[in-house]
Amino acid sequence: MCALLVTPAQRHQSPERELRVRPMSVAEYRGFLSRNRNASFLQYPSWAEVKDLWRSERVGWHYPDGEIAGAGLVLYRQFPGTRKYFAYLPEGPVADWSDPHVDRWLDPLKRHLRAAGAFAVRIGPTPAYRRWDAAAVKAATGAGRQISDVLATEVDPVGAALADRLRTRGWKRCGGEDDGDAQPRHVFRVPLAGRSVEQLWSGLNQEWRRNVRKAEKAGVQTVLGSAADLPEFYRLLRITEERDGFRLGRSLAYYQQQYEVLNAEAPGRMRLYLGVHEGEILAAHTMIVAGNRVWYQTGASADHRREVRPSNALQWHMMCDAHDLGAHEYDMRGVPSTLDPDERSFGLLRWKLGTGGQVVETLGEWETPMDGYANTALYKAFQAYMARR
Repeated sequence: MCALLVTPAQRHQSPERELRVRPMSVAEYRGFLSRNRNASFLQYPSWAEVKDLWRSERVGWHYPDGEIAGAGLVLYRQFPGTRKYFAYLPEGPVADWSDPHVDRWLDPLKRHLRAAGAFAVRIGPTPAYRRWDAAAVKAATGAGRQISDVLATEVDPVGAALADRLRTRGWKRCGGEDDGDAQPRHVFRVPLAGRSVEQLWSGLNQEWRRNVRKAEKAGVQTVLGSAADLPEFYRLLRITEERDGFRLGRSLAYYQQQYEVLNAEAPGRMRLYLGVHEGEILAAHTMIVAGNRVWYQTGASADHRREVRPSNALQWHMMCDAHDLGAHEYDMRGVPSTLDPDERSFGLLRWKLGTGGQVVETLGEWETPMDGYANTALYKAFQAYMARR
């Protein structure tokens, strides 16, 4: 889904109407986001407080008359031993990516960032690239198969055109054509807009509906937790990481800070859902709410009593709450690109497919160094430094 707000007047502006980038106050920036409700939570001011090891600023694209056309949260990471910075706009900026005159947006951004000491920049344009319905993905599973082997249900013309425009201007897609870099390339989204709860329920596959009923029959309670429950969430997360063979690399303090700053910005922005059975927390999932969108961020569950299906019960509760909040979609975040049932990571995709949503290939993240030999050399050194970490 595109994080933008385009007025009829903007669609027919001449390319000569200049855009300028300047810093924005928190109040000014929040006001812009309140009118652009499809922006990612990673573009909200609170995310800069989560990423407190990065310097940050908020910038806006302005017309000469002062009208704000776009905005973005910029995170700056200093390259050790220098006074230069890597600039990062996660899942941003919030811009009119359908504008064919993309240089009006990119050039002033690069000038501003270079003046701020940046040697390179990474952006995360928000248009989707391709979508696959759950049924099409499920039918295409097989040994050695990848999602890219399957004919897409839908190709987003804005995303496809923007990818070509970025490539011709020297921007490089992070992670090549694989699963992405800092943010997942392939995500799973359940459309909510225009659907009733009954339609959401019928969209679940038979196994999911059976497991939700099984959890209810077994007496699993799904409740909202609080900051006091985060240590238990983190304990279950470590168990999940060990069981499923992955490591997020986050500390308990990270989740505690995230919970505090996101909810200080807006009460209920980050929520912790608990699946409780016979007085014991068996599963804990986090959810983030921003504008018209809701994200399932991180899930954790115990190794025992998995037969009572607390995670299915939690997800159904969270999906219903997202619907009640008026969200347009429920974003279940990253899924692997493999369609091979023998691959360990395929289990995550299989689980999410049961909700009846869509695999979405985002446009991904794109990088470019600033002009000049020194910046290009520093960018290459920075890439080598990050590869060693």
